[in-house]
Amino acid sequence: MEFKEVVKNRYSCKKFNGRQVESDKLKAILEAGRLAPTAKNLQEQRIYVIQSDEVLARIDTATPCRYGAPTVLVVAYDKNNVFTYPGGKCNSGAEDATIVATHMILAAANEGVDSCWLNFFDPEKLAETLGLPENEEILMLMDLGYAAEGIGPLPKHTDRKRLDQTVSFM
Repeated sequence: MEFKEVVKNRYSCKKFNGRQVESDKLKAILEAGRLAPTAKNLQEQRIYVIQSDEVLARIDTATPCRYGAPTVLVVAYDKNNVFTYPGGKCNSGAEDATIVATHMILAAANEGVDSCWLNFFDPEKLAETLGLPENEEILMLMDLGYAAEGIGPLPKHTDRKRLDQTVSFM
């Protein structure tokens, strides 16, 4: 698919039909995340592919905002392997994990797989529920699958401000 079309047409799917993502498509999505740039090439992202009913049920207890996708990617990062920016207040962890997640969301759309970025959960509680190492912080969850029949973008999906309302040249 043409990149402009991927960006224009990708939306957050709010109801999935339960059909599992094919392994070759899932691998392409994960590979896009692997290839994403990170600060100092630290590659601190950690991706957990959740497909078992047992672990999906644990995620369901952590958030009301999972929409029945058969696959959930947990995108986390290693807090001990980040670049700290000048001033010491910010580091590359959340930023790099966001870049990785965005690459995977766009790759999913390119593969014809629907997705939704989920962040309505307590990351510390979910990490504990999933048994993640203490040095890892969860950035987001990504539902992956195929939209249920009749599901599409929300009505305001195409409403966008003009470029001159969001961009300033200095």
